[in-house]
Amino acid sequence: MHKIQFIEPKADQFEKVNWSLPEKTVRLVEHYAEYTGYSAEEVVSMFFDNVLNDVNFKSYIKAKRNNKRILKDLRLSEDDL
Repeated sequence: MHKIQFIEPKADQFEKVNWSLPEKTVRLVEHYAEYTGYSAEEVVSMFFDNVLNDVNFKSYIKAKRNNKRILKDLRLSEDDL
């Protein structure tokens, strides 16, 4: 007997932003989104989640005198650094 795999709701809440990006970057995201089947917004979000693997960026956050706001904004804890 197989267990049913329930679908988890998406936890991400999207915020509309107005950035100016090079046309090449916009087209790259669009084509990659088409290739992967994700939306352009999801592709950008997943790509930038990888920034949290940057050891130097984590050190920067940890070294900030008052990093509580950054941790809250990025949904991180001190243990994630």
